[in-house]
Amino acid sequence: MGSLESRPQVSLGKVYLVGAGVGDAKYLTQRGRQVLAQAEVLIYDALADYRLLELVPDACLCLDMGKRGGQPSPTQGEIDRLLVAYCGQGRRVVRLKAGDPFIFGRSTSELRALRGANCPVEVVPGISSALAAPLLAGIPLTDNECSRGFGVFTGHDLAALDWLALARLPTVVFLMAGRNLGAICQELINHGKLPNTLVAMIRACGRPEQRVWTATLETIDRQTQGEKRSPTVIVIGEVVSLRDCFGETVMVASKMGLQGKTILVTRSTGQSSDFCDRLQGHGAIPLSTPALEIVPPSSWHAVDGAIAQLKQVDWLILTSSNGVEFFLDRLLALGQDLRSLAHLKIAVVGKKTAHVLKQRGLTPDFIPPDFIADSLVERFPESVEGKTLLFPRVETGGRDVLVRQFREAGAKVLEVPAYESRCPEQLDPQALAALRQGRVDVVTFASSKTVRNFAQLVERVGDISLEGVAIASIGPQTSRSCQQAWGRCDIEAKEFTIEGLEQALLHWAIA
Repeated sequence: MGSLESRPQVSLGKVYLVGAGVGDAKYLTQRGRQVLAQAEVLIYDALADYRLLELVPDACLCLDMGKRGGQPSPTQGEIDRLLVAYCGQGRRVVRLKAGDPFIFGRSTSELRALRGANCPVEVVPGISSALAAPLLAGIPLTDNECSRGFGVFTGHDLAALDWLALARLPTVVFLMAGRNLGAICQELINHGKLPNTLVAMIRACGRPEQRVWTATLETIDRQTQGEKRSPTVIVIGEVVSLRDCFGETVMVASKMGLQGKTILVTRSTGQSSDFCDRLQGHGAIPLSTPALEIVPPSSWHAVDGAIAQLKQVDWLILTSSNGVEFFLDRLLALGQDLRSLAHLKIAVVGKKTAHVLKQRGLTPDFIPPDFIADSLVERFPESVEGKTLLFPRVETGGRDVLVRQFREAGAKVLEVPAYESRCPEQLDPQALAALRQGRVDVVTFASSKTVRNFAQLVERVGDISLEGVAIASIGPQTSRSCQQAWGRCDIEAKEFTIEGLEQALLHWAIA
């Protein structure tokens, strides 16, 4: 890290200590989203929802500084030094912490280091699990009759706590206490708390896999033996009985068709978020492991040449949202605007492509009703004989059927590489761990290329089996690629869209 200190002095940037909330991106504050969207450096703890990382700009430097029990972790001093160093370079630095920065967030050391270096700092509150977990489990921490107040403690250093004082509190909340649950209960009993005092253990609050156990000080440890106890919040007191009145405030499993199913989403970064949100809305645990990286083409020469002769083009053919974005961005980069397209017609494949096109201020003239490129020529609204068609597409790996059919019908096709999709270096670490531990129920594919790339990544790892994992495809072409890779495809969308794939997963879950 010496290179950080050897750079020339520049004006100071600013550091933001941001609370990530209880673990689900939907509970992040609006100010937190604003700050993440402007981040130049992100230093983050272990996160329950890694989709938070998708909120930062593509050029943001992301550094994982999470502390994990039993594993080598960065020291607090190293984190402090990085915050000061990057701020000293004039960058906007976001320190993303689970929960709220000032509730067991180790913020004191960081603030002292930053203040000592005269670094500007803003602290952005987050929703602490100490408050949210009981609420989402239907347990009010205060009540006019049985709890006039509550205390919040960490379960790490039990010897440092005043157990006689804790035993007198009507309601006690413990964070990070899963390992020491039995000892905590025994200490409270030893210091005067009745053995039949109610206890709730809330795991993964606010997430689809949220689970709540209720018992007593005498029985909770025994009842939850063998259960995963992290991340958990422990609530002790009579207020736990009120859960029978309030019920869980999150959707119950019986109403969520994919409840508890771990589903891998292999779409590219930037395209997976909406699908993950849909799955999570059905109770699933989505894990994004992009099997595609979308980047500019190796050269803009062909696209630039096509844009230079736009006046000769009759139809613009767009078969993906990537094609829309990269082509229009290049058009603007060359000093032109949407008026350059006023004379031509636009055909698109897929609802998503049409939606992105409309977001850019253009309305397609034709969308094939079955959403697939192979039927575009067959259903085309006019003869293409003698017409010039511009087709911005992926540089390598795309299918040639569409171009061949148009040319056979007498069209002149200007086929230009507008973007490239390549295989990532590795699987996402969180997804890889889930595969190795046998926790994945379904892996989803929205294109043949994601199938091939994912198969390559799995083979590269070497110790992963998809036995027992359902394979889901967005349509026939992708299904054929699944058959070639694994000899099967268990789920296929009837409508060849992301919405269709969502529905296919729901039908599979209840079958």
